[in-house]
Amino acid sequence: MTPKRQHFVLCILAGLCFAAAQAPLSLWPFVVAGFVLSVWLLKSSDCPRRAGWTGWSIGASYFAASLLWIVEPFWVDIALTGWMAPFALIGMGGGLALFWAAPFWLAARFGKPATLLALWPLAEYARSTMFTGFPWGLNAYAWIDTPIAQIAAWVGPHGLGALTLTLATLPVLWCTRKGTALAGFGFALLASLGLARLLSAPEIAQDAPTIRLIQPNAPQHQKWDPAFAPIFFTRLIDASKAVPKPDLIIWPETSLPTWLNNAEHALSAISTAAHDTPVLFGAQRHEGLRAYNSLVHLDGSGDIQHIYDKHHLVPFGEYLPLEALLSRLGMSTLTETFGGFTAGMGPELIDLGPLGKALPLICYEAVFPHQMNSSEGRPRFLLHVTNDAWFGTWSGPQQHLVQARFRAIEQGLPLVRSANTGISASIDAHGRILQSLPLGTDGYINTALPPKLERTLYARFGDNLALLALLFLLCATLLPYPSVKE
Repeated sequence: MTPKRQHFVLCILAGLCFAAAQAPLSLWPFVVAGFVLSVWLLKSSDCPRRAGWTGWSIGASYFAASLLWIVEPFWVDIALTGWMAPFALIGMGGGLALFWAAPFWLAARFGKPATLLALWPLAEYARSTMFTGFPWGLNAYAWIDTPIAQIAAWVGPHGLGALTLTLATLPVLWCTRKGTALAGFGFALLASLGLARLLSAPEIAQDAPTIRLIQPNAPQHQKWDPAFAPIFFTRLIDASKAVPKPDLIIWPETSLPTWLNNAEHALSAISTAAHDTPVLFGAQRHEGLRAYNSLVHLDGSGDIQHIYDKHHLVPFGEYLPLEALLSRLGMSTLTETFGGFTAGMGPELIDLGPLGKALPLICYEAVFPHQMNSSEGRPRFLLHVTNDAWFGTWSGPQQHLVQARFRAIEQGLPLVRSANTGISASIDAHGRILQSLPLGTDGYINTALPPKLERTLYARFGDNLALLALLFLLCATLLPYPSVKE
């Protein structure tokens, strides 16, 4: 095997290491291995161009493997949209990999591999925010089932990812023996701090309100089929009738089988089944030619108290960017609505009376950590309704759940999650799953609402602290004196 081919194979291996660290495998040591191998490959690149290709190859391998679920939505109506599936995977993987190519190229251009410690996390922040943003699969998520995940309460996922990169690569950027010892101490310190936070978790109050999370298990290809839609609606109604009565009932995203504008009979059936209990349910509605993906608050009297419209829509899934051009090429949105959805006004809180205020997150909105601080005031809990049937039955739904768990850690708030096909869950303010319904099952769980914690450092300052630290680190690594042995 030639040196160039061997280099390329190692790039693919590094990308697969990062993918193995993500759900559903969640093998966290592989994120460390991926960083070590990536920086070693950068140092062995003989010019900026090769370094850029190295970063791109690692990123393309990672995103293609971890985002394999992206083809699932195109197979729901394979005759209409199936042809887009390979282009979606190749385009998504290759496009996102450009965000990894840039820091590798710049680090080589500066002639200082240590600058990658700041450039790579900054590139990940850019990926999370530019062009509507796509922060799916941040490397920090590999820590979800370890105490180290708790560090996100202070520095967020980008800060935690930067800490992981820095500690993991000390043996490569410094001398092997001292770097390994310092890296081991650093990870042990992070784990100790996270464990201390977990040990201080308060218990659920005896009089905590009870929330019912319902999961009808409606596969996407059957969800709107007239032969099956009544079956799924009946499951929701029957689960809402069950006793003992909870304090709040939550249905998943777009669980109403008709447009909200024409749903008088459905709303009456929901109110009757709920026995005077407030219900939150996902629905589609329209105002003229504008369609909205909404969450509806139906009070105990059967009256609509509040409607929240999803504001962060999925490109190509819920709306078509550059619609005039792309529609001529035969492209369309994956939703069944005419012309796609219209974005709502922005994040807002829903007042649920004795339960306090909830911050609603509809599906994709839960993957954006920086948007959790956008609403006015602090909620009592996070409320996530989703239809993960779009994501298939393996990696997609599980990765989505991990990201929701991180939002709970970052904000110090419990999160309740009702998913159409799973995974529905009650999650405490430390991101731990207290109760859940697995993928592909119908049913419900009654869960006591976990307590919220004091406002976290991340909830106060967002990514600003991590970004300032990364900019300082970038300046330090660019200085002419050797702050780090390379």
